[in-house]
Amino acid sequence: MGEIIVEEKGKKGGKRQAKKHSTRIDMTPMVDLMCLLITFFMLTTAFSKPKVMVITMPEKTDDPADKNRPEIPKNRTLNILLTEGHKVYYYIGIADPKKPAEMPQLVKTDFSKDGIRKFLLIKNKDLFTKIAEYRDKRVTGKTVVADTTADNAIKKMKKEDQKGPIVLIKADDKAKYKDIVDIIDEMAICNIASYAVVDMTPVEIGMLLSAPK
Repeated sequence: MGEIIVEEKGKKGGKRQAKKHSTRIDMTPMVDLMCLLITFFMLTTAFSKPKVMVITMPEKTDDPADKNRPEIPKNRTLNILLTEGHKVYYYIGIADPKKPAEMPQLVKTDFSKDGIRKFLLIKNKDLFTKIAEYRDKRVTGKTVVADTTADNAIKKMKKEDQKGPIVLIKADDKAKYKDIVDIIDEMAICNIASYAVVDMTPVEIGMLLSAPK
C-alpha cells in the first residue's frame, strides 16, 4: 500500500500550505501474498502427476510350432475393431480365411452405454457380478479387509475366471488414440479379466471395408 506523508507549514496567522513528500510503499501485504502463492504452487506441483496409461503388449512370435503360444478358446474370443469416425465393430471367434464358410459376422456398435459396454457386461456377467458383490460387502462393512488384500482378492477372481470373454482390441491406421483409451477404460469398467491390444489382420481390414457404415 502507498502512503503519502503531508506536512503543513505556514506563517502564524497566515494560510498554511501542504508540503508533499515522496511516496512510501508498504511491502508487508506483498510478503503475505508471496507466501500464499509459494504454498499454492508447492501443493499443486506435488499433487499434479502425469497421467500415463501402461499397456502390456503381447510378445510377438512368428513360429507357428511354438508350444508356448497360448491357446484361446474360440467361443470366448471377442475381437473389437476400431476405425475412423469413432466407429466400433466386434465379432466372436476367429476370422480364418481358409474357412470362408465359418467366417464370423461383424457387428457395428458404439461407445454409448447401450453399445459395446452393454455387450461386454452381458458376456462378462458372472465375473462382474461376483466382483460387484465383493465390493458391496466392503462398502457395507460385512467384509473388512485392507485395500491391498481386496485388490489381491479381485485379481484372484479374474485369474480363476473361465467364462468371461478374452478381448482382443485392434485398431487400424485411421483410428484415433482416444478410441483406444476409451475402449481400455471399458475393460476396467466391465471388469474384463483378459484383454490385449494386438495388430489387425489383413482379413479383418477387408471385413471393415465391407462392413455396414
